[in-house]
Amino acid sequence: MSHPLLSAAAVRRSADHLFALAGAGSLTHWHIDPEALPRAVDTVATTIRSAYPDLAIPYHARWRHFAVGGRDRWAQLSADLSAAERLEAAVEAVIVSVLLDAGAGTTWHVAEDGRRYHRSEGLAVASLAAYGAGVFSAGPSPRRVDAAALQRLDESALAPAFQVSAANPLPGMAGRVALLQRLGAVVAARTDVFPTGRLGAFAHSLAHRPAVAAEDILAAVLEVFGPVWPGGRQVAGVDLGDAWPHDQALEAGHVPFHKLSQWLSYSLLEPLEAAGITVTGLDGLTGLPEYRNGGLMIDTGLIVPRDPGLLTTPLSVGHPAVVEWRALTVAWLDRLRAPVARALTLDPDQFPLARLLEGGTWAAGRAIAARLRADGGPPLQLLLDGTVF
Repeated sequence: MSHPLLSAAAVRRSADHLFALAGAGSLTHWHIDPEALPRAVDTVATTIRSAYPDLAIPYHARWRHFAVGGRDRWAQLSADLSAAERLEAAVEAVIVSVLLDAGAGTTWHVAEDGRRYHRSEGLAVASLAAYGAGVFSAGPSPRRVDAAALQRLDESALAPAFQVSAANPLPGMAGRVALLQRLGAVVAARTDVFPTGRLGAFAHSLAHRPAVAAEDILAAVLEVFGPVWPGGRQVAGVDLGDAWPHDQALEAGHVPFHKLSQWLSYSLLEPLEAAGITVTGLDGLTGLPEYRNGGLMIDTGLIVPRDPGLLTTPLSVGHPAVVEWRALTVAWLDRLRAPVARALTLDPDQFPLARLLEGGTWAAGRAIAARLRADGGPPLQLLLDGTVF
């Protein structure tokens, strides 16, 4: 059973609605400054030219983080797998890693070969190593994700893989474990999608046809994995996931984002394409409303707090100010794509959001945060629960 909020189109509609309210001065916590757009465009274009001088920008996906430090960990882990095995394994590895990719704070790290990796890159390195080591497997091979293993997972099993200790705490560990346990429950319950109890069977929901639209990938992710998300927000028995109440919401009293579901959908593009599936309609998905993209909007002046004290107030993910900020971020990302493409002398039609995000706004958000704040954190004080941020 679906719901109107469970789509990228609903995310875009809701974001544009709050963006219009902000432009009219009617949004409670923020206003927007279109005059800051040239600065933001220049910041992003400069970041892209620095990282990709040939402008050959890959998709924004978890695969970039798996190769951090110049080491292609996935190629090493999957070298002996057949094409069919590699597709299932890739889907498993990326689903688990994306679900674990919520905020890691400013001090946690994972050490590998004498190097330290923080935040998203550290979470990617740790999650992929955990996958290869069989932390999520109950089957004959360590490179599996099984319902049984996920359901019995606890912090004591996950913490060593993430090198968590009293001196190296990872925020939201309980939330991460609970998310994976709920994933296990979904895999166990949905025998129509996972007949063997293995997560990789989800690949067959997407790869049974020669072409698939990006929005259909997201629709499958939202339909199958909806019960994974915490919070209990339901309408007519349908899990709304990353959708939050707001008194100025356009529909159903909620503003949807589906950030991790969309991040996962972006990250599924490459395994599907490698399996010979054509993915169409990339810009059917939206930009991702997380703290790097959202931080860029505040730090370049596109989004401005009505009360400057808001930036120093600890805020939960469901706070109306965070809901508004995330919606304005989605709307501004849509409005950045074409001017950034023109600044790079690229055809906007050949410059999808998947490349803007990677090149791009996420990297620019991180870079400007590092310049402005000693800990490189976002401009808002977010309360991390290990599920969204």
